[in-house]
Amino acid sequence: MDRDPDFTAYVMARRPQLYRTAVLLCGDPHRAEDVVQDALVRLYAVWPRVASIGNVDAYVRRVIVNAHLSDRRRPWRRESPRELPDTAMAPGFGFEETDAVRAAIRRLPPGQRRVVVLRHIWGLSVEQTAQELGISTGTVKSQTADALASLRQALSPAYESTTPRRGEDR
Repeated sequence: MDRDPDFTAYVMARRPQLYRTAVLLCGDPHRAEDVVQDALVRLYAVWPRVASIGNVDAYVRRVIVNAHLSDRRRPWRRESPRELPDTAMAPGFGFEETDAVRAAIRRLPPGQRRVVVLRHIWGLSVEQTAQELGISTGTVKSQTADALASLRQALSPAYESTTPRRGEDR
């Protein structure tokens, strides 16, 4: 089976979104590039099987998340990123990517960042996100709530003074 034309077409169409996903997960464009390249190499190796199943995006998202987790475990990769690239989000993402949004997402703990990217960038359901990350739906819900509260606080200081955070009484 000649997989190159189909694989090439998929990469050309989806690579920008895969890269943006990796940047939001990693917080560093250089690491994100490594993660995407690793994911695409792995995808190419199993392309005929994955393409025949029909949910290539789900497979690649899982590989990107796993590659990011693996990359984070390497001790020589623990330096902090300084800035994110100035790239625009593709239409249909649901929010305007600004420096403030990118910085706020970068400050989220890794688990919350993964949940936000999968839920709000990729548009996955709670159940799909839980399955992709190998965590419970309750964990997805609580991490989403905590992440959104942190993002609201970071992006709108006035919001914090009027809205109680999860678990707080005011």
